[in-house]
Amino acid sequence: MTLSQLALTIAILGCLGLLASRFGLSAIPAYLLAGLLLGPNEPRALSVIEPSDVTTFVAELGIIFLLFFLGLEFTFERLLRSGRHLGLGGSIDLLLNAAVGLLVGLVAFGLSFAAVILAAAVYVSSSAVTVKGLIDFRRLADDETDVILAILVIEDIVIAGVLGFAAAGGGGVSPTLVAVGKALGFITVSLAASRYLARAVDAILDRLPSEFFLLFTFALLVGMSAGADALGLSAAIGALMAGVVLAETSVRREIEERFLSFRDIFAALFFFVFGLTIDVGAVNDIGWILALAVVLSVLAKLVAGYSAGVVGGFNRRQSLNVGAALVAHGEFTIILAQIAAGNSAIAAGDREDLVAFAGLYVLATATLGVILMKESKRIGRFLFPPPTLERTSNAV
Repeated sequence: MTLSQLALTIAILGCLGLLASRFGLSAIPAYLLAGLLLGPNEPRALSVIEPSDVTTFVAELGIIFLLFFLGLEFTFERLLRSGRHLGLGGSIDLLLNAAVGLLVGLVAFGLSFAAVILAAAVYVSSSAVTVKGLIDFRRLADDETDVILAILVIEDIVIAGVLGFAAAGGGGVSPTLVAVGKALGFITVSLAASRYLARAVDAILDRLPSEFFLLFTFALLVGMSAGADALGLSAAIGALMAGVVLAETSVRREIEERFLSFRDIFAALFFFVFGLTIDVGAVNDIGWILALAVVLSVLAKLVAGYSAGVVGGFNRRQSLNVGAALVAHGEFTIILAQIAAGNSAIAAGDREDLVAFAGLYVLATATLGVILMKESKRIGRFLFPPPTLERTSNAV
């Protein structure tokens, strides 16, 4: 990507984002569609941008900033409050959606390693899309958001193990356990730092001049992301925990204000770069797998999220909001497909199908997920109307 292409891309994304806002929609599907149209895959009429190391780096920054802002909202007290949701909500989501993913994988690829990869790709929701939706629709402060965040944390831990399993060639139990252990250890240390080092970090940031305040914060963010990456984890986990560490400081709001523009720019570029990987021309080969996965996974995410909300003590409308927030799939689905593309344990034809499936599946579920998130409260009022006076009288 050249500077002129970057300038063109940002201008197009700005126009599309403004157009989407005019219709009251999130800009995420528009960004994905822009990447699809301008990328190297079908349709080729408007293909002007090729994926490169630059686009990969920009996309990684987008994920980092999105997850960093999520962590800033996830204070230690909020983690303690949502602790009960980690086990119950995370287990319900894992059991139901992993089972649905495995069913689709077995139908598509039979009893094979490719089926396991597809199961994981269908199971994991997109932290990036979900967080962007929560921000756009002003849901971060909602009580039921605790359940959503808890489930996303569990999914990230599970996928960390799956990535280790995939990197080991499909047969290594030990690498899987090591990856999960690293993820749990990293999160535990970060939470401890958030709890016990908040005052020290606060004192440092409070004394720094404006310029060095930004540099210190950015260094912490990138450093923790790089540390997670060095441990074989997702950089997104490091960015999330960097936000958690700073969430207890008195300058949290100032950090949000100063980094808001960085988040919006790089998040838009992330979703655009995501769209560059989508190949519509592959739909003829994997269309039936795609349709089956979309229908079953959307239903499964809604049911799992709703069940997790009800079990967590929330009302039916709030529980529906949880399910709707988990429908979108994204970055981890693509990452899993990319790992599969380089894995010789998977047949060449299956590798191509997995990569094609991942891009189209993300576009479909991200679009549906954003729409459902936007409309979930309205749908909840329709499905679960408040009891009328007449109903209450009859009940008495």
